[in-house]
Amino acid sequence: MTETFIKYLQFEKRLSVNTLTAYRTDLTQFTTFLSTTFDEADPVKADYGMIRSWVVSLVDEGIAAISVNRKIASLRSFYKFLMMHQGMKKDPTAKVRVLKTGRKLPSFVKESEMANLLDETAFSDTHEGLRDKLILELFYATGIRLAELIGLRENQVDMINSTIKVVGKRNKERVIPFSKKIVPIIHAYRNCRDREIEKKAHGFLFVTDEGEKCYPMMVYRIVNKYLKSATVSEKKSPHILRHSYATHLLNKGAEINAVKDLLGHASLAATQVYTHNSMDKLKKVFDQAHPKA
Repeated sequence: MTETFIKYLQFEKRLSVNTLTAYRTDLTQFTTFLSTTFDEADPVKADYGMIRSWVVSLVDEGIAAISVNRKIASLRSFYKFLMMHQGMKKDPTAKVRVLKTGRKLPSFVKESEMANLLDETAFSDTHEGLRDKLILELFYATGIRLAELIGLRENQVDMINSTIKVVGKRNKERVIPFSKKIVPIIHAYRNCRDREIEKKAHGFLFVTDEGEKCYPMMVYRIVNKYLKSATVSEKKSPHILRHSYATHLLNKGAEINAVKDLLGHASLAATQVYTHNSMDKLKKVFDQAHPKA
């Protein structure tokens, strides 16, 4: 039944590979718990008490509340599917409560630090150096996700209009503009890549030194390497550049709905988390400028 549910998410809901893996992992962990604790291998026969016991066991193991809540959400989706498509009568997760979590504000790199990183860093004129520079530039200029950057193909880059078309979560396409200053950087990278690297037929913009498609850990290491020397921020990942992109846009007065569309968020709530960082800046302006502050 689990695999039927996963196929439903894959083909009907069109969820990403990473999301499907998370669902499968959560359901497998729950099934294993049922088998070892209650001698019951079928999650369809689980009741509220069994699910509650699983949640308690996760907390006892020290699993973060946000991760536990994700697992609860996975179960809820699973049983909702069973009720809608398999004739299940009662949802055993109906009374299960999620855990309280503190709202964590996203980390970001300061504008001055990003400017120093992109303008002052001495990137080499080799394929590796030009590729690294363009990766950093595009992350910060467009706010795209790691998977979106890796999956970016040559024909998705519009040099005339300075836009890229990316395929985001649930295979949703969106077009994102970037600064015309990046156009010559793209040209330089492409020319060097085509000169130094054996051309492959896959059509991806970013490639390894062997001409293959880049992979997540490789890009993570590239970003981490340069951010180490540019910022004091604890986190130094590609996603931090996405956070920085959104925060800096809002700090400069960008309309939140526009930022939502640029980021590819499904709901405004996902974008609103960045307004807290922007609000801190507005409060400082108020304190400095208002006569009654």
